[in-house]
Amino acid sequence: MSIVVFTNGCFDLLHPGHVDFLERARALGDRLIVGLNSDESVSSIKGPGRPLMTAADRSTVLLGLRAVDEVIVFNEPTPAILIEEIKPNILVKGGDWPVDQIVGADFVLKRGGQVHSLPLKPPYSTSDIVARIESSNGFGTTAFGSEGPTIEIRDETEVSLREHQDVFTQLLATGMPAINQCAREISEALKQHRKVLLCGNGGSASDAQHIAAEFVGRFERERRGLPAIALTTDTSALTAISNDYGYEKVFSRQVEALAQPGDVVVGISTSGNSPNVIAAIMSARKIGCRTIGLTGASGKKLASLCDAAVLAPSNRTSRIQEVHSAVGHLWCELVDKWLGE
Repeated sequence: MSIVVFTNGCFDLLHPGHVDFLERARALGDRLIVGLNSDESVSSIKGPGRPLMTAADRSTVLLGLRAVDEVIVFNEPTPAILIEEIKPNILVKGGDWPVDQIVGADFVLKRGGQVHSLPLKPPYSTSDIVARIESSNGFGTTAFGSEGPTIEIRDETEVSLREHQDVFTQLLATGMPAINQCAREISEALKQHRKVLLCGNGGSASDAQHIAAEFVGRFERERRGLPAIALTTDTSALTAISNDYGYEKVFSRQVEALAQPGDVVVGISTSGNSPNVIAAIMSARKIGCRTIGLTGASGKKLASLCDAAVLAPSNRTSRIQEVHSAVGHLWCELVDKWLGE
């Protein structure tokens, strides 16, 4: 019986790091199947402007590699369904994905298979390549004229306000489908008398508490209180779990205790890489909860683990958090509207 190896990714602008990874993955078995994120899926994970190549083009390039035996395009937020259909003997992801954060790992391990996190070949990164291309094409804040580069200097307050305005203009142009999808997930759960659990660190903790308070109390219209819990407020639980299990489990342990199938767990992280938020999302997935991510433009890891996600179109923490606050209000507004229909 042949040993089937499975991996997945966007593979948007294939580079030598991808080739090296796929060759090492193929060497683990007899057949390598690559799950390829659809164009819609890539856009939801990586934000506007991506993918750079269509799924058909990305498939063609992958199939041109001797290591790849088959490519299957999937449109779901994660490859969980595809993995259960294929039933691979070995599941592989890059070294930036610890085994406990790999979607489908539990399924493969329960069937007696193997899960590997293979170190990546530095220094290759599609995002870095895209950034270098944009920089070389003059997509920056420096304007070039006949006398050489000139930099327009403005008051810092004006710069920040214009940056805020630009971010929200981008959000309006590209972010509405994701915002609405997340609001639908929350609304449908609440209609079924499920609850919403929210978590995040620092400013994101404040956002979690803010959103939960709007649901439990009210937003703008009078209605019944809606079940929402911020996992950032119980100091006894926070300190006990951190002390006994480590801070990475501070939210996942609460999800294990409080969440039920059909609940919604919202993970908020400006970077998209917060280990305790990702751990909470993974715990929620195991239980059968719906998962939502709220992150920034580079928050691809968190977004790729969630059923739906909103990526604030910025890499600056303050701008990201301003978007998160507004998105929280939009969710409350939409939930009030849809629950009242």
